Amino acid sequence: MSEPPASEQPVLRTARLVLRPFAFDDGLAVQLLAGAREVADTTLHIPHPYPAGAAEQWIATHPAAWEAGTGATFAITDAGNGVLMGAVGLTIAPAHARGELGYWLGVPYWNRGYCTEASRAVVDFGFTQLGLHRVQAHHLTRNPASGRVMQKLGMQSEGVHRHAIRKNDRFEDLELYAVLADEWTKAHGA
Repeated sequence: MSEPPASEQPVLRTARLVLRPFAFDDGLAVQLLAGAREVADTTLHIPHPYPAGAAEQWIATHPAAWEAGTGATFAITDAGNGVLMGAVGLTIAPAHARGELGYWLGVPYWNRGYCTEASRAVVDFGFTQLGLHRVQAHHLTRNPASGRVMQKLGMQSEGVHRHAIRKNDRFEDLELYAVLADEWTKAHGA
């Protein structure tokens, strides 16, 4: 992987979406969308109830992560009206040229292919622009919809980590998926 990015995080565009850096004034929308019980319940790092001010604190971490080359977090927005729908990003381990894909989508936007569309753009960005060698992701096994997104991206299951994390005082199994740069290039002609 090359040196950390020297410029501002780019905006990515897909057929239906604009993936842009979060702005401070996205905080309330993040709190409302991510804080929904259904979203928080099946994600590792989102609390419920979502504390006031936590979204703005989270957004404030993004520019430093981008500058350090350790993260790229994008707001998923509707290309037509700019409405914030969710988030997608990569947590990057530069020494290993590896990115960990993460995403969440507000409940009103579920089951429409938005998460797959946004994730595909970010994974492609990771391989073609950031020079990653591997992109991986994991999901709670009781959230198979998230696993289906990973499968649609061409990621391969690498196994289940039994009781790997604790969420709301309950031990949870995590399934790990990954795709390598050469596999992505072969499948997508990148």
